[in-house]
Amino acid sequence: MNNQTEIIAEIAQAHDGSLGIAHSYIDALYGIGVDTIKFQMHIAEYESSAHEQFRVNFSYEDKTRFDYWDRMGFTFEQWQGLKQHCEDKGFNFLASPFSLKAVEWMEQLGVERYKIASGETANFLMLDRICKTGQSILLSSGMSSYSEIQETIDFIQSHKGKFEGLFQCTSAYPTPPENYGLNVLKELKNKTNVKVGLSDHSGEIYAPLAAVALGAEMLEMHVVFDKKMFGPDAASSLTINDFIQLCQGVRKIETCLNNPIDKDNIDAFEDMKIMFGKSITLSKDLEKGHIIQLEDLETTKPGDKGISAKVYQSIIGKVLNKNLSKHTFIQNNDLE
Repeated sequence: MNNQTEIIAEIAQAHDGSLGIAHSYIDALYGIGVDTIKFQMHIAEYESSAHEQFRVNFSYEDKTRFDYWDRMGFTFEQWQGLKQHCEDKGFNFLASPFSLKAVEWMEQLGVERYKIASGETANFLMLDRICKTGQSILLSSGMSSYSEIQETIDFIQSHKGKFEGLFQCTSAYPTPPENYGLNVLKELKNKTNVKVGLSDHSGEIYAPLAAVALGAEMLEMHVVFDKKMFGPDAASSLTINDFIQLCQGVRKIETCLNNPIDKDNIDAFEDMKIMFGKSITLSKDLEKGHIIQLEDLETTKPGDKGISAKVYQSIIGKVLNKNLSKHTFIQNNDLE
């Protein structure tokens, strides 16, 4: 690998409907190694209804899920400000639309990529609209089988969509280790031959670090100021400090992968091999004419002061031609 893994910090619902907090996340993520900041663009009246059952009444503030999405939404002008703030800080701006209206807004914002959330992969009406924008599409696979993923890819490509990348994702919050599905990364790469990444909900840095070692080209994790904050994704998010560690770890793993070691080239260790090597010495005082036995021997640093410990068997049974004291390095000329 030569290209850097794209590290995406997803603010999602962590702002809890506060524009100020949304902007503060952008500032907090600045300078720690994150490449892209991602939002979810929810416009309640175009997305939700009274029949939505997911996480109803989980909030002290909202009576219905519709009320929650309504509180979490921003105006188009506010989205303009968020996108501009991201770009001013050098971040890529990325968002997931959840309605045709959101796609319309994102097109007006001039976004260059659309991230399709796991629950929207079968929303072919919205995908058709996104394909018409001519912009890149990133697809999450959290709730989809391989056949469903392929059906969505086929739809995008048949509608001349610009399919850029695919994320392994497990729709569990937080995701336990047995459900990370890191094996899927290679399988997705073999099946699709596009950029492959991990959209992680474990709330820890281990899965994304492992994913990079396994060839992930994109990482997406939720971010939160504190895991005790209110919100549906807090427990499955990384804190700012977690992201700092993650970014450092990812770049170190990339350095490792980009610099393979030739295990047969050990020239650089020759001096160390002498320094830490062992030469054969005597474990006791011995007289001339003594026949060397195994119990007479010891090994002592460094490795260039006599006979190497590697060939100790070659002197067993040999006869001393002089008196030698304990701890003496044995030389070949000490033996008959």
